[in-house]
Amino acid sequence: MAVNKKNILIRYTIVVILMALVGLAVVVKAAIIMFYEHDYWEEVASRLVRESVVVKPNRGNILSTDGQLMASSLPEYKIYLDYLVGERNEKKRMEEQAKRDSIFKANLDTICRGLHEIFPDKSVAYFKSHLMEGFKKRKRSWQVYPGRVSYIQYQQAKKLPVFCMDKFKGGFYEQALQRRKKPFGSLASRTIGDLFIDTNEVAKNGVEMAFDTLLRGVNGVAHRQRVRNKFLNITEKEPVDGCDIVTTIDVSMQDIAEKALLDKLKELNASVGVAILMEVATGEIKAMVNMQKAGNGNYYEMRNSAISDMLEPGSTFKTASIMVALEDGYITPHTEVDTGNGIMKMHGSFMKDHNWNRGGYGVIDVTRILEVSSNIGVSYLIDKYYQNQPQKFVDGLKRMSIDQPLHLQIPGEGKPNIRGPKERYFAKTTLPWMSIGYETQIPPLNILTFYNAIANNGCMVRPKLVKAAVKDGRVVREYPTEVINPKICSDKTLNEIRTILHSVVANGLAKPAGSKQFAVSGKTGTAQISKGSQGYKSGPMNYLVSFCGYFPSEAPRYSCIVSIQKPGYPASGGGMAGPVFSKIAERVYARNLNLDIRHAIDSTSNVIPDVMKGDLGKAELVLSDLDVPMIMQEDVSKAWGMVSMDSASVTLIADEKAVPDDRIPNVVGMGARDAVFQLERRGLKVRIAGVGKVRSQSIPSGNKVIKGQTVLLTMR
Repeated sequence: MAVNKKNILIRYTIVVILMALVGLAVVVKAAIIMFYEHDYWEEVASRLVRESVVVKPNRGNILSTDGQLMASSLPEYKIYLDYLVGERNEKKRMEEQAKRDSIFKANLDTICRGLHEIFPDKSVAYFKSHLMEGFKKRKRSWQVYPGRVSYIQYQQAKKLPVFCMDKFKGGFYEQALQRRKKPFGSLASRTIGDLFIDTNEVAKNGVEMAFDTLLRGVNGVAHRQRVRNKFLNITEKEPVDGCDIVTTIDVSMQDIAEKALLDKLKELNASVGVAILMEVATGEIKAMVNMQKAGNGNYYEMRNSAISDMLEPGSTFKTASIMVALEDGYITPHTEVDTGNGIMKMHGSFMKDHNWNRGGYGVIDVTRILEVSSNIGVSYLIDKYYQNQPQKFVDGLKRMSIDQPLHLQIPGEGKPNIRGPKERYFAKTTLPWMSIGYETQIPPLNILTFYNAIANNGCMVRPKLVKAAVKDGRVVREYPTEVINPKICSDKTLNEIRTILHSVVANGLAKPAGSKQFAVSGKTGTAQISKGSQGYKSGPMNYLVSFCGYFPSEAPRYSCIVSIQKPGYPASGGGMAGPVFSKIAERVYARNLNLDIRHAIDSTSNVIPDVMKGDLGKAELVLSDLDVPMIMQEDVSKAWGMVSMDSASVTLIADEKAVPDDRIPNVVGMGARDAVFQLERRGLKVRIAGVGKVRSQSIPSGNKVIKGQTVLLTMR
């Protein structure tokens, strides 16, 4: 059959033409979509945009032991203006923009005055200049106020003209952020921990870091779909908020410890101060203060010195040395040592007592050795019985677990360093100097844990900072008390050392750490701070003064250590750290009414309160309610006068020589209320410094009253 070439050519031509027309139609349609229908299809596409977004959970709170908020994530905002907000259609957008610009300019003065009232640190002129600058530049994201604002400030700003409009009309919008806040400020700041400011999500220290996985929760996932210029969040996976962490910190005890320590640091011009208060039976840390002097002279919580400072503890270590010798049966509390004139040569080096320049202590027993913190007494005994078997002494220390790391719930702890005879640099002098707290490095909390074990009938418990993790009021994880060493020594040694430590405060150098209200036990510590390779004799010296103990002695409830690093001499653990311990102990005791007063005093004592001179009628009323025995020489219901106290009663003595109203009275010994009353009723002005009784008055009694004159009363 012959092929019709003409028909084939026609068909081919038709196919080519049709394909060309289809191609041309596609090109034309693409051009129409790209140019003529561009805005329409772009708007349709924007409505269908879907993007995956991480939904952040709320970070858990950190609470005190009684449920008070110590750290929480609170909302903060950055506020912006979008000067180009509006319809995507160019014509409509220009119409809306012109209308909005007119409203903005008409209300600019009102807006700026309102912003100044909300943010008084910036003037009306600043806001006017700043907002107009963004207006002229037609910025999409012009920050109204530099920095973050609170929720209340944000809500106030939203009420201003233009700002109160829908954000797609007025252009005012916010960026919500989370900021970690500490309602109690710097209180226990290093223990609670911090988040990095730039992210406000990543923890860097303290409880925040140690319990980050529980606090931060689990992220959720959502899709953002745009509908008519608005994003709708469609949640796929709900976020799981973090747990709340309940700490052992007691806010009031923390405040007591911080104030007591801070006053002493300022007085001594000290560089670093630590105070830790622990509950004896549970190991719960009720207060942990870490103060360091900054370049501006103020004190802040910069680092957790309580757990990280690797310093030679000094004389607080002597208790451990004596306990080893007691436990091994080499000594008793009555073993005597001739400390001579306060200087003793030991293996070519001189050991000195603190009173060597006053003739030393001579022959004293072990109890007195710790009472007066005799370096010679302790080092002589340890060297005598362990110089040929130093490993036995080191083993005795390890038996009491004083060398063990505590494995705390927060990061940053230092590991105690107690060298053995097989290690480098263990010389003949190492043992005697080690026995008095040199050539060892132990953080303050480790020393406290050891003394806490003495108070806790020999049971050493691990210090605890966190009690539980809580979610929606339900405990999801509990942290019980852990025992490090069930018995650090025999009951015999324990009873002997507890008797000695009580005597150290009652009769020794630690008297300033004691209290009239209850018995205290503990040990002082004073040590030069080594300068590393430069040793102790290079340049001005720094000292570590400390006191570690527990109270009440007969039934210990709390243990406490106060450790202060200060420049230069004088340096005294008892005289400097002791009073801080005493203040903390007395104030904690006063707020804990469940402490049994029978354990605070001996059975023959009467509890007589400290009574100030002044209004005897008021004193009589209070003493009567307390059933305190009183002796009154006459009716004192409306009298002013003196008081005399002994162990059995209070004597109220009316002042027969009343001071005329034109003369300044003697108010020394009075409380602030009575003293101010007596002075102000004569027309004088009064300024008070300190707390307690009046110790001195700037204008002596008997001087003629000059009305309006100021009298300074120094209280203590």
